[in-house]
Amino acid sequence: YLQLPADLTKMHLTDNPHPQVTHVPSSQSGCSIASDSGSSSLSDIYQATESEMGDVDLTGLPEAPVDSEDEEEEEDEDIDRTSDPLLGRDVVRECLEKEPADKTDDDIEQLLEFMHQLPAFANMTMSVRRELCSVMIFEVVEQAGAIILEDSQELDSWYVILNGTVEITYPDGKTESLCMGNSFGITPSLDKQYMNGVVRTKVDDCQFVCIAQQDYWRILNHVEKNTHKVEEEGEIVMVKEHRELDRSGTRKGHIVIKATPERLIMHLIEEHSIVDPTYIEDFLLTYRTFLTSPLEVGNKLLEWFTVDSLRDKVTRVVLLWVNNHFNDFEGDPAMTRFLEEFEKNLEDTKMKGHLRLLNIACAAKAKWRQITLQKPSRDSPLFFSLLGGSDKGFGIFVETVEMGSKAAEAGLKRGDQV
Repeated sequence: YLQLPADLTKMHLTDNPHPQVTHVPSSQSGCSIASDSGSSSLSDIYQATESEMGDVDLTGLPEAPVDSEDEEEEEDEDIDRTSDPLLGRDVVRECLEKEPADKTDDDIEQLLEFMHQLPAFANMTMSVRRELCSVMIFEVVEQAGAIILEDSQELDSWYVILNGTVEITYPDGKTESLCMGNSFGITPSLDKQYMNGVVRTKVDDCQFVCIAQQDYWRILNHVEKNTHKVEEEGEIVMVKEHRELDRSGTRKGHIVIKATPERLIMHLIEEHSIVDPTYIEDFLLTYRTFLTSPLEVGNKLLEWFTVDSLRDKVTRVVLLWVNNHFNDFEGDPAMTRFLEEFEKNLEDTKMKGHLRLLNIACAAKAKWRQITLQKPSRDSPLFFSLLGGSDKGFGIFVETVEMGSKAAEAGLKRGDQV
């Protein structure tokens, strides 16, 4: 994300946002899990499985960005380049100072990256934030102690603090301080509204963005047209938001912004919108926050694999899962068994190309480890069996491991190469 401009880093985000931050009803708000990462890992993996004849293209399993040291180094370089306070100040300030009619798509995206970090915008959907960024006006009050709003003054704007601190003195003498990211002013209504108390700056160089009442009401009260609710048995189980990624209207569609855990799992095998191409990757990265066990996903995938029309999609999900998050399987015996069962299903259905890709991914992601087994005597059983050797023409692999044995407790697994 863009770093805060130098003159916006003086204040810390407050623990509790101003009550007016939560104007958007919960049914109209949500947190997007959309990723900006590319979907090349999905398309590349699956490209290699289009034909099961001949050699499989081994370039179909790229290193996942979350596991790649090279990617991390590149990201660090990007952060270094954007952490220049002067650069950050120039980029955001320049976008803010433009008139709404002069803001380009790039300007709005820059503002969107910055504004979504502020508490005032936290409970709003992406489309609402984007609309607000397109109409906001930038204002600066240079002197401390300047009165911004008088008591009983008619309100005509919604204000969000970008830098500095303001104090509201209420008629009963109570005071409240608002810092960066907090909001004050009108609520989303066209009714006449009046200020209750006096708002004044507490420090020099206070900076705000202002959104006119008409625009604020229009954007927040028309959010329903941009959402699609999926109902099952009279209850809402998923909310999708309509998004347009450019003003030409060529890249538009619905993106999932919230849903029940069961419905999120189901969406893995449903068609994904052009504006939500990385849903599977995003789900596999975040499911730990709302599911107690990965087997909840694994068991559903095994169940869906038995359906011919879903088999192709299930295989895509598993290949991505193994390629991007192999530690989910390597460190969990139950998930290892899931992988073995899925492998057997691929064999039974003669999906040789997919099976080869799965084996390649597992081999590429596996890590070296040392296991020590102690035997009380030379004749004691090993509780595991081996396969292969020089006479077989390939390496030595663990074929079986007795469940609950010392070998299993030590971490030996079927498929380990010695």
